[in-house]
Amino acid sequence: MSLFLGIDLGTSSVKAVVVDADGHVRAEAVSDPIPLSRPKPGWSEQDPEDWWTAASQAVLDLPADLRAGVKAIGLSGQMHGAVCLDANDTIIRPTILWNDGRSEAACDELERQVPESRSITGNAAMAGFTAPKLVWIRQHEPEAFDRIRCVLLPKDWLRLRMCGNKASDHSDSAGTLWMDVAARKWSDAMLAATGLDRATMPELFEGSEITGRLRPDIATGWGLARIPVAAGGGDNAAGAVGMGAISDGEGFVSLGTSGVIFVADDHFRAAPDRMVHAFCHALPGRWHRMGVTLSAASALDWAARSFGFGKTPALLAAVDADRMGEGPMMLPYLSGERTPHNRPALRAQIHGLGMEHGPDALAAAALEGVCHTLADAHRALGAANPLPDALSVIGGGSRSDLFCRTLASALDTRLERRDAASAGPAYGAARLARLCLGGETPTAVCAPPPIEAVFDPQPDLRDRLKSRARIFADLLPAATRASALLSRTAT
Repeated sequence: MSLFLGIDLGTSSVKAVVVDADGHVRAEAVSDPIPLSRPKPGWSEQDPEDWWTAASQAVLDLPADLRAGVKAIGLSGQMHGAVCLDANDTIIRPTILWNDGRSEAACDELERQVPESRSITGNAAMAGFTAPKLVWIRQHEPEAFDRIRCVLLPKDWLRLRMCGNKASDHSDSAGTLWMDVAARKWSDAMLAATGLDRATMPELFEGSEITGRLRPDIATGWGLARIPVAAGGGDNAAGAVGMGAISDGEGFVSLGTSGVIFVADDHFRAAPDRMVHAFCHALPGRWHRMGVTLSAASALDWAARSFGFGKTPALLAAVDADRMGEGPMMLPYLSGERTPHNRPALRAQIHGLGMEHGPDALAAAALEGVCHTLADAHRALGAANPLPDALSVIGGGSRSDLFCRTLASALDTRLERRDAASAGPAYGAARLARLCLGGETPTAVCAPPPIEAVFDPQPDLRDRLKSRARIFADLLPAATRASALLSRTAT
């Protein structure tokens, strides 16, 4: 039986899944948590060597007999991180991640240097993207910048370790701000604005193309043959491949560390002024748009730790579903925000807290706040083009019926949890691995998995959340001012 391995490098862990030719997940493994460093407020970094340790653990935790039958590997991973390498491919500094806000000023500089940048890239410059990070390094760490000979995205650094070559796919690279996204190629103008050129960039491939084969030592160590490795995709594009959101107008919601509303397009549609992301899809001739909120499941994880629940399932269990949309309100901007605000310095706040409220009210406030931020992204995404009547839901947060029901009401949209939803991008990466072998079409391989559960908007909850959304919006200007003042105090 043909088997395919998908490896997803997340922010918190690495997930590996083995998928068979019938689309069934035969095995799944998740690594131990990956260390995260926050050396200053608003900063977020990781050591790529920790990624390699986690990836090896996840793969080796899969059953040996299944590993031996794998025919190809696909990669997906957290986007935007800047892995800076010298002439010997040595890591120069810790990787600045997607949820790092230090390069906000660099975004303004980039758009001044290249006034047509939004037309070239289809996106507003945002601190989380890769290019502004390199401007920051050039300004603040010039000795490190002078050593840079290559910049790779996180999953592509794993590929370098696995295969020995530097390659990327269009979907992940579209999030660097170095690509002409409509033309699916590197932009010389955007590279020059950061002091780089094409020689520092990996070769670009479609997500379903072969980029190389496992090195002999890695194949032996992982109990695999010297099988091909597909280009793969950024985490959300790979998640879309897994959920079958590959044709025009199909979409999903991702409830991972960040939250994403995703819609596939058959041609390039950009909306940079609404802070909507417009990227290449992981399959040829396709693009996609996203509304992104930086703190989704991660906000619930933080609340669970901070409010005494320990783990997120315990926090969700404490929420009184019948009283959702009451009590205090939390703006869950723990790492800033993208769509529709693009404010990396924005921070979380809790309003309306009284002596009568306990941890259960705080748990409900955190859940409600995340749903409001996703609803903001949903509205921005649908401002120009109608959105689907139903969206698939994936990611770790999709395991919670309460999360799904509340979000469906906040979006006023049916949510469909499908088989393999929690496998997320790793499942899509396995599908891209299958496609790289040839002989099959994306339509045949990337059909939507069977629906496991449906969550329709609940009229009473929808109406309460709609009313509360207006309060949520009214709180934002004061939260923005307070965040700016506190940020200056902290520095």
